Order: sequence, then C-alpha cells, then structure tokens
Amino acid sequence: MIHHDNPFADDPDSRDPIRRFRGRLTAPVTIVTSGAGDDQAGLTVSSIVVVEGEPGLVQAVVAPTSDLWDVVAETRRFVVHICNDGHRGLAEVFAGIRPSPGGIFETATVTESEWGPILEEIGDRAFCTLESTRELGYSGLITGRIDQVDVADLSQPLVYFRGRFRSLQ
Repeated sequence: MIHHDNPFADDPDSRDPIRRFRGRLTAPVTIVTSGAGDDQAGLTVSSIVVVEGEPGLVQAVVAPTSDLWDVVAETRRFVVHICNDGHRGLAEVFAGIRPSPGGIFETATVTESEWGPILEEIGDRAFCTLESTRELGYSGLITGRIDQVDVADLSQPLVYFRGRFRSLQ
C-alpha cells in the first residue's frame, strides 16, 4: 500500500454526515457475482441484510449504474460470497481499488453455476433468485430469494469499518 490514507478522500469536515454515520457501522464484506461467460459482473458489497423466513431473503445495496445491477436484472440470479480475512485482496479487486489485469475474475478460481460465477476460494455463499430491484436515494436495492446456501468454517470474517477492510482481531 502506497498511502496510509485515501489521497482522494474529501476533507472530514466536508463529508456527508449520513455517510459518516453509516461508516461507523461495522458491516460484513461480501462479493456478489452474476452472469455467465463473457457477460459476468461482480462487486464487493458491504451494505447487505439477510432476512430469515420462508423463503429467506438477501437485500443488497448497490449502485444502479453498476455492471452488477444490469447483469442481475438481466439474468435474475446472483451469488453472495462472505469474505474472510484471507480474502482482503480479492475484495479490493472486486471493489475496484486493486488492479486486476484481464478483469476482476482473473484473480479468482471461478466455477460457473446457474446463479452466476462461484468464487471457489470463498466457501460461505448464498445462491439467489432476483425478487425485485428498487432505486433508493443514490443507491439501488436488490432483493433476492435464497435458493441454496453453502456454509464453511468462517472464523475470521472480513469487515468494513470507517472506509477500510479490517479483521476482527
């Protein structure tokens, strides 16, 4: 890492107070993928909620201008991967803050599924079918029905807090 701070960040006094408030909430780091073949998209997403019930649901807040938004809307399927501390580099690639020559999927071992690309390095995943999309404020809300879940031994989750990826220890 060249800089300890983000050289492009706004001065703290001029930052949006709602964004600053949200930044004080610890959030899980996930990577959401969708699509197949040459039409794949993926994005690191920390604004996510899992709703228990029949059916279980996932709600993810993403930019409606993102490739992921478009591909999910087209395919109506997506995969949510929960990152652990060892996936920090992969999360940075899918967040667009670490370069990945050849594209974001070049840095991962990927298997295709009917829900979209599976990142083999990440064992905790939910396979979802799109229920709805809705634009909210500057963002969009993707709601998906959870069709299937893979659960691995996650002991060191990667979290997002105050603009950075962090471990719990």
